[in-house]
Amino acid sequence: MAAPFETMQLGKASAPPASPEEAVLDRVPNPHPDSPYLARFTCPEFTSICPVTGQPDFGILVIDYVPGKWLVESKSLKLYLGAFRNHGAFHEDCTVGIGRKLVELLEPVFFRIGGYWYPRGGIPIDVFWQHGEAPKNIWLPDQGVAPYRGR
Repeated sequence: MAAPFETMQLGKASAPPASPEEAVLDRVPNPHPDSPYLARFTCPEFTSICPVTGQPDFGILVIDYVPGKWLVESKSLKLYLGAFRNHGAFHEDCTVGIGRKLVELLEPVFFRIGGYWYPRGGIPIDVFWQHGEAPKNIWLPDQGVAPYRGR
């Protein structure tokens, strides 16, 4: 039987995936499944491609979740998010699609993602998606990204 981390990308050279569909997200056991807590990932330089114009889109992603049995392995998350650089999708599709993929993988108690996108055509588009309800004993801080005022 293989060691639990043997097949993961962690600790190994990993080529950047060409697309989100090719990216592999790894999960690891939650060392504290009996103690609810919030984990946060912030991706301040997220990029994707406009599916119509082919121009780059830039945003800040903030991912908050209360783990159940699983944690997302951070290197695999970094590679997965980086795979969007050449991926054509609207802001809503990127944000909600990432959230759904992580919820499917992790089966968290609670999950939310905020996509804070920089303006295209003069209009910023912020996208928010949530799965489940935050437990009452969880500190759920503000995501820390100000409403658009020339960020």
